[in-house]
Amino acid sequence: MRLALVAAALLLSAAAHAASLDGLPVEVTNASEPVLCAEKDNVTLNLTNPQVRAFRIEAAHPAYIGSLAVDRFAPDWTACPMKEEALAQPMPQRITLYETVEWQVVGYREQGFWRPSDTTVKIGERTERNIHLLQIWYRYRDRAEEVLVLYPTDGYWRARPLPPSNLRWTAYGSSFLIGPVVVEGRPIVKIKEVAFDPATKTFTLTYPDGNSATVRLSTLNQEMIGLDVAFARPIAGGPFAALRSMYVTEFNADVARIAVREKDAPGWREEPIMPFRRANATDLWAGRLVASRHNTSAPDMVFNAFRAAPPQLAAPAIDK
Repeated sequence: MRLALVAAALLLSAAAHAASLDGLPVEVTNASEPVLCAEKDNVTLNLTNPQVRAFRIEAAHPAYIGSLAVDRFAPDWTACPMKEEALAQPMPQRITLYETVEWQVVGYREQGFWRPSDTTVKIGERTERNIHLLQIWYRYRDRAEEVLVLYPTDGYWRARPLPPSNLRWTAYGSSFLIGPVVVEGRPIVKIKEVAFDPATKTFTLTYPDGNSATVRLSTLNQEMIGLDVAFARPIAGGPFAALRSMYVTEFNADVARIAVREKDAPGWREEPIMPFRRANATDLWAGRLVASRHNTSAPDMVFNAFRAAPPQLAAPAIDK
């Protein structure tokens, strides 16, 4: 039963991108630590290969999404020592940076963000400083849907597909990092400049070492959101990407299991997330097979299509 559910979740990606199984293998290592607080990211999966210049990230609805009648997304501050500090944060300033009938880019300035902000943010022809959060909204079936967020100051992203027919809204869950990952209190990516081209739905990230990456929103529908990533040059000496999430117990987790397709292996290897140690994998899936009481509708995450050269890109496939 569980194997069938994993296969169903993976097929959301494989059906459209079956060739990803022929990609470069990357080293996937687990730096996760146990915690009691559900609002602390304690899951870290690092992806490393100094040859990789391009790959794909997908956020796909969990296999059980069609069975959900009740969603849970409220914070769980049980056993969280930082509860009072988190709840005391003042409301951030909200700024509309770009808007059409279909698309909207919103920025937020926070007074108490955990890292100083020195990242330049460019949206089309507009340039801003001290933007701590960027949101991408898409108008779908007469309703604005928030589908992608980026924190420019520490490089954290979150993504979610359009909501399925049985739900009006779904939760965010796991985060991911794109670029040279370093640890300063927690894993981060330092970004010197973020530029977003609304016409092509493409972010350009410039890093302090002069390297850069493009992150293109290429797929958006009621099953998944897909991002195509390409680096100007490979990232050596550390991870080029990472998954960040939380796990307290299987019933209180944003990610509980992992499945990897290892190079030349006859099938997938599947394990619980915390005991997993490492793999050399062409494809990585991380998610849940049973509904959690924490961010129940949050998507599973898929990393695949690792390449030594950027692929030829088709026109974006975005549902109307």
